[in-house]
Amino acid sequence: QVQLVESGGGLVQAGGSLRLACAASERAFSTYVMGWFRQAPGKERDFVSSISWSGALTYYADSVKGRFTISRDNAKNMVYLQMNTLKPEDTAVYYCAASRGGVSRPRRLAEEYDYWGQGTQVTVSS
Repeated sequence: QVQLVESGGGLVQAGGSLRLACAASERAFSTYVMGWFRQAPGKERDFVSSISWSGALTYYADSVKGRFTISRDNAKNMVYLQMNTLKPEDTAVYYCAASRGGVSRPRRLAEEYDYWGQGTQVTVSS
């Protein structure tokens, strides 16, 4: 069982930045594809970004491309999401997720992930 704990959310003005962090309990962290998703009130959970085992490959949703950057530190069992130029429409609960799949390919679909964190709230004011 992998435990994921997100941190770094908060309230920020439009145009500002936040850095989310996700700590994983799993010693084999480097063999998990990691992802970030978000869910706004009344909406479905949407893909934000994903990163391969080594960090060499990354995927982004079109809505965040060029503004958000995903990264990971396998030595520390951490994955990060640097969010710049935030917009009010980025307001959501952000979730970290881990996928055990045997191929080191970033994944966009929530059903491809096996473990989820509890989420961290990000609120962007206009």
